[in-house]
Amino acid sequence: MKSEQYLVLHGLAIKKYATADAVAGIMGLDPEHVASVLREATARGRVLEANGKYSLTPTTRIALASDYSRHCADLRESQPFAKAYEEFERVNSTLKVLITHWQTVDIAGSAITNDHADTAYDSRIIDRLGDLHERADRILAEFARHLPRLQIYRDKLSTALERAEDGALEWVSDAKIESYHTLWFELHEDLLCMLGRTRVE
Repeated sequence: MKSEQYLVLHGLAIKKYATADAVAGIMGLDPEHVASVLREATARGRVLEANGKYSLTPTTRIALASDYSRHCADLRESQPFAKAYEEFERVNSTLKVLITHWQTVDIAGSAITNDHADTAYDSRIIDRLGDLHERADRILAEFARHLPRLQIYRDKLSTALERAEDGALEWVSDAKIESYHTLWFELHEDLLCMLGRTRVE
């Protein structure tokens, strides 16, 4: 598999179901080139297209999974990268708790959906997210040192946090945009694919 095609398909594996522009944005590739690769892959039956969005076929997903060992051999053998990944997983556990606190509030011992009416509560969670990002940023920098394209996540996560801190609450966890939680989830998926790991729910 050509490296350029691999990156496009890898981006689609992370996004699951996405436009060419979305794949290009997360992989740092030219959108027109990504669109061309996806059109060719669709014609060859490797990718499915519906309403301008693409997804991998099951066969392509399996083939891509087996191809990671070749494309990502250096990362899999890197002890510094493995150490950074383990630190990332520890921060990930903290983030999962934080997002739960963002999405729900405790009322008389019961967790109910956060309607975001309590601005003080939301502000405390966003402050915690800022503290978490300070811990994470060193890890993100280490990832980017080994694989420069991962700097995209670092930049996008900082932007999402800044927007949330400026009062746009949807940038914390809204799945329809590149919110902090959405980007973090995609970075995690990126790492899992490359390292051949399995997500622990």
